[in-house]
Amino acid sequence: MSPIALTLLIFGVMLVLMAIRTPISVAMFVAGVAGYVLQAGWMPLAAFLNNQAFARFASYDLSVIPLFILMGNFATQGGISKALFEFAAAVMGRFRGGLAMAAVLASAAFGSICGSSVATAATITSVALPGNAPAWLLRSAVHRHAGCGRHLGILIPPSVPLVIYAILTEQNIAKLFAAAMVPGLIAMLGAT
Repeated sequence: MSPIALTLLIFGVMLVLMAIRTPISVAMFVAGVAGYVLQAGWMPLAAFLNNQAFARFASYDLSVIPLFILMGNFATQGGISKALFEFAAAVMGRFRGGLAMAAVLASAAFGSICGSSVATAATITSVALPGNAPAWLLRSAVHRHAGCGRHLGILIPPSVPLVIYAILTEQNIAKLFAAAMVPGLIAMLGAT
């Protein structure tokens, strides 16, 4: 079978699997396995999967990412996120737009705990919803500022994207964290 025909066959298998609503990851895996088996056979595939599985789980560089997310989950369950927002609201509450500014400050503080912008947005938005505020305020200022503040989790260390960038470019993680601290603080002050 020619390489072009094999490529079209693999791509067609993947599209058919996606059309019957198979998850994309499963469709890509099945198409890749089919192509590998057609080119090399079952035994080289088994050896490749064995080596790849070990290589992925033996990498200690990326083990920090689930630990950051676990730390953020512990902080949420322990009530730290609510305490951070209450502190930020107490500090910024006397200013006009203080609730929105408190959401940004709490996002920066929580982002420095967990390192994930998605977890920061979900946590701070759920904490920042006061029960007695009018609906227009919740839709406008608080959600916008919490959404804006969630990106501070990427800049303020420890940051998952900075760790991934440091691993991919083979740079020092500590130097990247130090370099991102000042822009993160400037962005936090600018967003408030």
